Amino acid sequence: MTTVLELEQVTKIYGLVAALRGVSFSVEEGELVAIVGPSGSGKTTLLHVMGTLERPSGGTVRIGGVDAAGLDDRALAGLRARRIGFVFQQFFLAEHATVLENVADGLLYSGVHVKERRARAAEALEQVGLADRSSFRPGKLSGGQRQRVAIARALVGRPAIVLADEPTGNLDSETGASIMRLLHELNAGGATIIMITHDAGLAAGLPRQVHVLDGRIVRS
Repeated sequence: MTTVLELEQVTKIYGLVAALRGVSFSVEEGELVAIVGPSGSGKTTLLHVMGTLERPSGGTVRIGGVDAAGLDDRALAGLRARRIGFVFQQFFLAEHATVLENVADGLLYSGVHVKERRARAAEALEQVGLADRSSFRPGKLSGGQRQRVAIARALVGRPAIVLADEPTGNLDSETGASIMRLLHELNAGGATIIMITHDAGLAAGLPRQVHVLDGRIVRS
């Protein structure tokens, strides 16, 4: 097994507040993992640190064996663009662009030629069952379809890890269940997915759960 994410004694301090306190765990290629904990437990901070959106105050974060702390901002942005895909509950789709363009934009900073970006975007839309919606604009889609577009955008760069932050949070229960089925299908196809959630019931349906409380890992 290849380790795609490794955290060693990671801390994150904001002023006098310790949001992460010595967090250590790793994720292997092909895993489907839930990071679960109540509001204020440190999940969002952990997401930001895992995704290299914020630097830790201490400790080590390795993405695909690369120590993120040793990179300058430009190199870190490049690592993020190549190795990490993000899915957020708010979707963050460009309303003026087509579904295909939204997904292709996931490759904007990867140096891929526009023709290849569009071809790979079409492939990613096929993966999430939206090939027939590629010319639509987001406003014409349901909430579940919009989240599928966001997942396709995260997948298009073929990242080492997909980080999904409460991906069913803005969806009704039936639509949320369909997104969870999709994540399981994508994982079965080889995608490494880490899902952040406050819902212990949702997390229980994933093969592995990492429980966070007060900035610490209490069970993994």
